[in-house]
Amino acid sequence: MTQDDLSKMSKEELIELALAEYAELQALKADYEALKLKLEKGKKPPTNSSNSSQPPSKDQKPNKPKDKRKRRHGPPMGHVKYERKMVADPDHIVEVKPKYCDHCQADLSQVESRMKDVNQITELPEAEAEVIEVRQFEVECPCCGGKQSSEPPEGLEMGRTFGSRLEATVVYYRQEQHMSYERTKRALADLHGVKICEGSIDKITQRAGKEAIEQTEPIGEMIRQSAVVHSDETGSRVDSQNWYRWVFSSAQAVLHVARFDRSVDVIKKVMADHTVEVWVSDVYSAQMKAPARQRQLCMAHQLRNLQAVIDLYPTAFWPKAMQVVFRSAVHLHHERNQLPPGEFKTRVKRRERLCDRLIERTLEHPDEKRLRKRYRKYREGLFVFLHRSDVPPTNNISERYLRPTVIHRKVMGCFRSGWGAEAYAAIASVIHTAGLAGRSPFEAIQGLFGRPSLPLPALA
Repeated sequence: MTQDDLSKMSKEELIELALAEYAELQALKADYEALKLKLEKGKKPPTNSSNSSQPPSKDQKPNKPKDKRKRRHGPPMGHVKYERKMVADPDHIVEVKPKYCDHCQADLSQVESRMKDVNQITELPEAEAEVIEVRQFEVECPCCGGKQSSEPPEGLEMGRTFGSRLEATVVYYRQEQHMSYERTKRALADLHGVKICEGSIDKITQRAGKEAIEQTEPIGEMIRQSAVVHSDETGSRVDSQNWYRWVFSSAQAVLHVARFDRSVDVIKKVMADHTVEVWVSDVYSAQMKAPARQRQLCMAHQLRNLQAVIDLYPTAFWPKAMQVVFRSAVHLHHERNQLPPGEFKTRVKRRERLCDRLIERTLEHPDEKRLRKRYRKYREGLFVFLHRSDVPPTNNISERYLRPTVIHRKVMGCFRSGWGAEAYAAIASVIHTAGLAGRSPFEAIQGLFGRPSLPLPALA
């Protein structure tokens, strides 16, 4: 378009042309900003397990160099040989004595022998299930004519179809081994010779869930009375909805909670009006509002966040220095029992001074400033583990308790109902709490069903 063309246009046409040109310019500017952001985002290093919460299984594994020396298989040099220890009281003893001489066929049965060697073999007995038939009789009293019958002892109730050990096995397969209904059904048939339908498996699981839910209240009370509480949460799928699995653990108990909510309301409902001494968690906003006098931030999370900044700005000094301070503090925590109390306190103060100086440094990059703002806000929650021996530097305890939930989610997919998710969480609470007392998961599950039917109880 030339100047003559513009001079021939009216004022309204010129205004309309200017507005069109301005709109096109704004669209080009938006495209430029979007392209600029995409380029900046593409420059960021990829996330992995060292700089984020991404699990190591999702890391991109590099190809092994062809010239790299192959690692020697087997135990390392100097490894102490492990041999299975023999038990003092074996269940069976088999004595193998020669009866005849191989050379002259002489009778050796009455000749005194000496022991040449001893060997112990560990074997499983046949796991075939046994069927117990309970026959309840009724007697008519000759004096009053009343009919009298006795109730069977515990474990042999007339309404019972499966013994508690079999029911515990069903729940163990479902809960601990993450087996589906079909696989549980097949395992019971192959290993124990028990033919059971999926409906019976579901009813057994429901009974275990109801009993476990009743036991979560005293477990929750133990959590509320604890001095140090660890907490974490992870995602869960329930009936095509996004739920969350919470865990609250202490030295005495472990409580799992399945909720549709991820807010601080879940914590408030669990803790009621109680305030604990120390709350150990990550920096998720709901966790930072938990009722506690002190907080301990998980050092593992902080090291990962700092590593993400290092990967983004490899030449930056501040995140590397903060990593050194945090790692040395964790190392000092592990050396607590090897150092004199005076020297230990001196080293603690030295690390706190270094941390304070780094927090007050002038920083350049926005990601550094974001972490510095966090450490300024929660400065009192960085080194609580150096002042209390009952507080660990990381929240790894909660991570370990949540790991079976993550495995169950990956294997099974999702729960079909909210009640099923709550029952699974309640059973997990019973199992993990019993584990702190030295009981195995199977023992904890069997305790939900009462006394086993075998061996047969004595009748009065």
